[in-house]
Order: sequence, then structure tokens, then C-alpha cells
Amino acid sequence: MTDISNVARLSEPLKFAYWVPNVSGGLVVSTIEQRTGWDFDYNKKLARIAENSGFEYALTQTRYAASYGADKQHEATSFSLALLAATERLKVISAVHPGMWHPGVLAKYIITADHISNGRAAVNIVSGWLKDEFTNFGLEWLEHDERYVRTEEFIKVLRGLWTEQEFSQSGKYYNINNFTLNPAPVDVPGRAHPEIFFGGNSTAAQATAGRVADWYFSNGKDLEGFKENIAGVVAASGEANRGADGALPSLPSALSSPRFGLNGFVIARDSEREARDTLREIVAKAHKPAVEGFRAAVQEAGASTKDGKGMWADSSFEDLVQYNDGFKTQLIGTPEQIAERIVAYKKIGVNLFLTGYLHFQEEVAAFGQDILPIVRELEADLARKHGTELDLSGTPAASAGTTSKLVDA
Repeated sequence: MTDISNVARLSEPLKFAYWVPNVSGGLVVSTIEQRTGWDFDYNKKLARIAENSGFEYALTQTRYAASYGADKQHEATSFSLALLAATERLKVISAVHPGMWHPGVLAKYIITADHISNGRAAVNIVSGWLKDEFTNFGLEWLEHDERYVRTEEFIKVLRGLWTEQEFSQSGKYYNINNFTLNPAPVDVPGRAHPEIFFGGNSTAAQATAGRVADWYFSNGKDLEGFKENIAGVVAASGEANRGADGALPSLPSALSSPRFGLNGFVIARDSEREARDTLREIVAKAHKPAVEGFRAAVQEAGASTKDGKGMWADSSFEDLVQYNDGFKTQLIGTPEQIAERIVAYKKIGVNLFLTGYLHFQEEVAAFGQDILPIVRELEADLARKHGTELDLSGTPAASAGTTSKLVDA
């Protein structure tokens, strides 16, 4: 039985997101059939299915060079803007690299996307791990921990330009002088500015998240592994004096303590045996040269950290077949088993699941129809057992009729 963490928010329903397949090759580096497209028409339909299946967020991948089977890529921010224009409720998170963007330019771009979408734009700041993308563009490739120094400055500039008039910041990497962006982002109740997601497993990443991020993303982890990550982020949050609920002193209502998002690859089948057989087939059909190439590339991430705790530092070959370590989260089995696993993670403090699938359109729809209702029942039971109620007001619900029509279209 999983104990309840003091950072768990039992009255708040879990949120669900999916990886936007805006790169070719699907989400596993395998020759197994993946009924997943990377083109815009496929993704437009997927986004509409997702927002009618109870998903609140989608995250576009940032990739500029062919790698680990992703031979073709669509740029993340422009793709996100198109998806925002094609949907009504879905929040779309654009992944971006500091060092490839100036934070002031990105701040202005996201404000425009925010107005086009009526307040649904968000960003995921990725410090960088694929060295060749930087060096082949002629950009500086920083040492691992130094990349997080730059990232922290980058996030502070974004937040400052979104929330202050005549904002100034003097830093090692960015100097802003009395700059005001007009218009400001859309005024959304309960949101101080477009949400800032940030990910990484290393000690430096956890510290950065604790000090400046709205959301902390992690690659897939088992329960004990993610408990450690949460503890690291919470410790840094306390050191930054984010207040009783984690609010930053300079922004009293802007930031609650960083919320926690976790990657998970979903394999839901009628029986656990069938789900496990699918996992074995994925791994058996792994594209070995691509996986080994990916393993070599990520040496600039986890293996380059001083304490060996970075991204992919402890990933096996099987883990790397799903390049966000999504198998480690073990969302594999029947809908009931997956729902129970999801709620076990809620108990330790997870607020959002970032999910991947073999066959995105039909499996995102099935998640909303078969798994999400069980999750909500388990969440409600958990809340009541601990003296509170699950507040579903403002939480999207799956619309089975609309979703089935979209999938069949």
C-alpha cells in the first residue's frame, strides 16, 4: 500500500496529456506496427479526439535533426500554434531549447499564441541533450550543469516579461533593459501567465524546477524513483522561499509549488498477459542500431552529470526503446490495473501524466472511455477516505459519442 505524500493534492483531479507525434517513427524505436502519423492532418484529428476524451494538454516535441528513427520532424512552436487554432479547449505545450531561442522573442511569440487560443498556450523548457543539434548549427554547447544555469535565467526572463512592465534582468546569459511587452498574456482565472513546464532528472534539473518552474516533468520512473525526484524538487522549492503553498515571494499568487508530471507509455489490453506480450513484441522488434545510437547521444545527458543521476543515466536497452523511459512507469495491463497504478502515483504527489501510445488516435480515445472513468472513481474514493472531496468542476470529461465519431471519421 502506498502512503500518502504531504505534497499529494487529493481534492484535485489528475490531469492527462499526450505526446504530440510531430516527428516520424512513432513513440517507440521499433519496427512493430504503429498506426500513428506525424503529419498535421493526423495530428489535428488526434487533438480533437484528445480534448473530447478528457485530456487537458498536448506536448509537441522539439527536434531539428534526424535521430533514433525520427527521420522527419515538424517544428514545435509553429505546430503547436496550428493545433491551438484547430481545437477549442486543449492546452498545447511547445517544447523549446534555450540557446536556440532568445527568451524575449519566445515570450512575444507565446503571447500571440495565447491570444489566438484564448489563453491555452504553454511552454516546456528543455535545456538540451542532443549535442549535434547545437554544434552543427554553430551554437555553443554548454557543460551539463551550466545548461541549467542558462535555463533558469531563461525562465526568469519569460516570467518577468509576462508579468511586469519595464522589466529588467542582468544575468550571465541574458540582459533585459526596461522592456515591456504589450499586450500581456490573456488574463485566465487561476493562471498568472502561460504555464512553464520544465523537465530533467538530474540534481541540477530538480533544483532549477524547485526554484522557478510551474511544472516539473520527469521521464518514466517507478514509484520509489519518482519519490526521490519529488523530494529533490520540494527541497529546492523550500530553499527558494516559495511560501507555505510554494508561491514565489515576487509573485504572490502566480506559482503554487511546482506540480509534478510523469511520462508513461500506455499499453491497455483486455488482459495483462496480452499487454505484456505487446511490450515484449515492441522490444523484440526494436531497431537496434537506432536505439544504440540514441544511447550514445544521451551520454551528454545523464552520464555527463557529476552524480550520475541525470536523464537516462540508469536506462536499460529495453527502457530506451521508448525514448522517454515510458515503460518504467508500468502503465501496462488491463484498464483497471492501469487506473490503480495511476492513482498509486497520485498518492506520492503526481499531478499529471504525459502519455504515449502505439496507435495514438484509437488508444487516446480508449483511454478516455475505458481508463479515465475508473481513475475518477478511485480518486473520489481516495479523497473521501482522507476527509475531502474530489473537485471535478472545470475538469474536462470524456464525450464518448463525439470521440467515437471522430475516431471513425
